Amino acid sequence: EVQKHSVHTLVFRSLKRTHDMFVADNARPIPLDEESHKVKMAVKLRTEYGSVLHMPTLKENLREKGDPNTGDPYGHKQYSGNQGQEVEYLITGTHPYPPGPGVALTADTKVQRMPSESAAQSLAVALPASQSRLDANRTAAGVGEIYRHAGISERSQPPGMSVAMVEAGGNKNSALMAKKAPTMPKPQWHPPWKLYRVISGHLGWVRCIAVEPGNQWFVTGSADRTIKIWDLASGKLKLSLTGHISTVRGVIVSARSPYLFSCGEDKQVKCWDLEYNKVIRHYHGHLSAVYGLDLHPTIDVLATCSRDSTARIWDVRTKASVHTLSGHTNAVATVKCQAAEPQIITGSHDTTIRLWDLVAGKTRVTLTNHKKSVRAVVLHPRQYTFASGSPDNIKQWKFPDGNFIQNLSGHNAIINTLAVNSDGVLVSGADNGTMHLWDWRTGYNFQRVHAAVQPGSLDSESGIFACVFDQSESRLLTAEADKTIKVYKEDDTATEETHPVSWKPEIIKRKRF
Repeated sequence: EVQKHSVHTLVFRSLKRTHDMFVADNARPIPLDEESHKVKMAVKLRTEYGSVLHMPTLKENLREKGDPNTGDPYGHKQYSGNQGQEVEYLITGTHPYPPGPGVALTADTKVQRMPSESAAQSLAVALPASQSRLDANRTAAGVGEIYRHAGISERSQPPGMSVAMVEAGGNKNSALMAKKAPTMPKPQWHPPWKLYRVISGHLGWVRCIAVEPGNQWFVTGSADRTIKIWDLASGKLKLSLTGHISTVRGVIVSARSPYLFSCGEDKQVKCWDLEYNKVIRHYHGHLSAVYGLDLHPTIDVLATCSRDSTARIWDVRTKASVHTLSGHTNAVATVKCQAAEPQIITGSHDTTIRLWDLVAGKTRVTLTNHKKSVRAVVLHPRQYTFASGSPDNIKQWKFPDGNFIQNLSGHNAIINTLAVNSDGVLVSGADNGTMHLWDWRTGYNFQRVHAAVQPGSLDSESGIFACVFDQSESRLLTAEADKTIKVYKEDDTATEETHPVSWKPEIIKRKRF
């Protein structure tokens, strides 16, 4: 039988238990033992500053301070080997000066040598006086000074604080000064792009576009349910393919076989044999509209992504579904393949980007930095990097772990498509018909284009659904909502003098993501 207690008794017991729990006060720090603290600091001095203990004292400090043999707070003797003789400055170490980006290792920068006295004076930086360091007579070469001496730019220094010399009352004291805020480096000059051809023929929105590997023709898919093949040089229609029963959302031409792959909102993924212009394979499995597809560059594998929140990996020959990549919580808008790991990259309306392990069929990395739907992803053709487009920002990332590089801000619209060429020109096309061109390295927006809609269309039909560079990268093709394909080329007459970069080395307002 359970004994009943009054509320007063129960509350009292609860208070007593709480009191007993906290009465020991285990979190209180242990009182500092002076002797052990001295030993600890002595060891720390030896391990962290051992490499600079051999360095001499500054001559003017010797004269000012008088006796150089005064010990430090922990009883270490000072080195007085240089007393009464000319001080020689020798910067030694086991490693050469680290190379910076674009700086060749020369005899000057990689060999430890005896600098001139003036160079050594500029290298010698007094350490700040603090309990945990040797007294102010000790000198050490600051990282910033060594980098500058080696001919390496400030930008390549590690982030954080740099030690700088300041003059105060005639004495040299060191002070921690905040490093200058990073500024955008000067972007590479790119000629502006201009519209030179408008191709019409589709009866609905042109949703997707791809150029064949031989650069002779290109293919488009449309909301009129047709796939059309066009001559790249003349812009003339060569062929129309019918078979989809809803909007065609993705097309790609194989470089390994004479096949064209297409997908659409009818849940179908088709393989067309271009020798017979017929469908030879269907890939069944997606439960909803298929939004995009890509071919693996080195193996016969096809990747598709769908509104059913999955991406699927197909064996091209057997039509078998090798993997169903599940993990996204909303429609998967874009999928890209590459030969290097991670071999599959997807962007989704759940605002995440996932990098996939193709062998295991599992997510390697999930990138959650975007705040809105990721509708476009593009891989750089030469660098091990990629970019993703979302209404909040275009972001650049580093493979294989998806390390964030930088934001490209300013294209405030729903970004449907991204394309990049080997020259470092990144193109972003948006739902409102605007197209921005960026310098890949610096993120500088060097051109903005808003082409007029074709005659007879409403202004609201201005929208870019897809864009791609041809194989020579001298032409840019866009698939648009006014039912046209627009072709752009670089302006041959433009020079850096006629179209200067209106760039200012403004301070970069870096976001955490």
